[in-house]
Amino acid sequence: MSLSYPIPSSPPQYHLRQSENKIKPRRIYRLLDSTFALLALFMSFWFALTLFLSGLEFSWESIFWLASFWLVLTYLVLPRMHQLFTALYLPDYFIARTKTGDGLLGDPINLAILGNEDDIHAAMTQAGWTKADPITLRSSLGIIRSSLTGNSYPQAPVSNLYLFDKRHNFAYQQEVDGSASQRHHVRFWKTPKGWTLPGGIQADWLAAGSYDKTVGLSSLTLQVTHKIDANIDEERDYIINTVRYKDPLCSVNVIENFSSAFHDRNGGGDAVQTDGNMPILNLGGARLRADKSLLNKDVFTEITPTSLLPTSNALDKELPPPPLTLVGIFIIVSTAIIFLAYLALADYSIWSTKNSEYIVETVINCITILLYVLTVKKHRWARISLLSILSLASIAHLILLNFGSQITFFDFLSTGTSILMVLALTAPSVREWVDGNIRRRSGGAPIGY
Repeated sequence: MSLSYPIPSSPPQYHLRQSENKIKPRRIYRLLDSTFALLALFMSFWFALTLFLSGLEFSWESIFWLASFWLVLTYLVLPRMHQLFTALYLPDYFIARTKTGDGLLGDPINLAILGNEDDIHAAMTQAGWTKADPITLRSSLGIIRSSLTGNSYPQAPVSNLYLFDKRHNFAYQQEVDGSASQRHHVRFWKTPKGWTLPGGIQADWLAAGSYDKTVGLSSLTLQVTHKIDANIDEERDYIINTVRYKDPLCSVNVIENFSSAFHDRNGGGDAVQTDGNMPILNLGGARLRADKSLLNKDVFTEITPTSLLPTSNALDKELPPPPLTLVGIFIIVSTAIIFLAYLALADYSIWSTKNSEYIVETVINCITILLYVLTVKKHRWARISLLSILSLASIAHLILLNFGSQITFFDFLSTGTSILMVLALTAPSVREWVDGNIRRRSGGAPIGY
């Protein structure tokens, strides 16, 4: 210690490093991105308050508006507030916890790996694990087919979890008795270049393993999801033992008391508990030791729910996150409504005022569709432009609701729809889809939300 901190021979001085004040395009984009996220929250509050005030008069209609106020508050406003607050107080540095697409704490990291990607694939395959399919249209149809027919789907995809501000690189799983509701599964993340575990201990990969014991409703989001067994240490040990049973040369070192033992809940509301130990599984050389016949085996030649689907590259493309898909559905529906209204009500006279209004709406809608397609193709400027158009429309609708006359149910519906699209476009999963790894420093360490 004396070599690292020698006794000073002169009065210590503090040297303040000047930070760079250069404005970079990415910083401008992140500023606009965060501004729209806050604007979406503000408009949601405004809309919720409007619904609440509309329901103060005693009538059956008031009961409907108060119920709508509760739905907007609990399912739109409060979750978005939680996302924004967790972005502020949940650290981006490693705390041995993953995050969900909404920014909530996910499953704990309970295993570290030494070795390259080929070593992991060889060791897991040899140990009887199956690599999970990515979430694509093909795998989604495979899940539906499996559910309807009761057939096994060993490659069924797992939900996305995030670490180092990125989604897991891949996942492996084992079905239990051919049941889609029960399975062992583990997700793997490549650590950033030069990164080490606390204490300077090397780890090439980190993993989060847990056991799905049943299918049920999330206690936090009410979404249909797998419910995991609370004892994640049991699954961690099961993963290690299955690998070492087939390849005894894979060694294990344990960092005892890596974290304090704790009881907590993951992003789905499931209880989790751990002893706080962190095993480091050394898979170095597993690729060379593995049976070549097993490595060359094509698991997709087996009859599975996905192999029964037609061969098409389009089916294998990664699906956009659900909030982005929801925006697309709303845009398609609004386009159809505008077109049908034009056919039913428009005056086909060239100089008709009503006709010109529909033409303007049609042009705006075509621009919206184009921007949406470019957003799906991960163009950041298109997403910001689409957010600008939808935010202006939402504000205009809110002003009409609060200061206009003869307000109808469809005015509330159109206002809620436009605000919902802004909320969806500012959802963390959509931001990650479009941005990729934009929010990463040059050194590879994750930066702010």
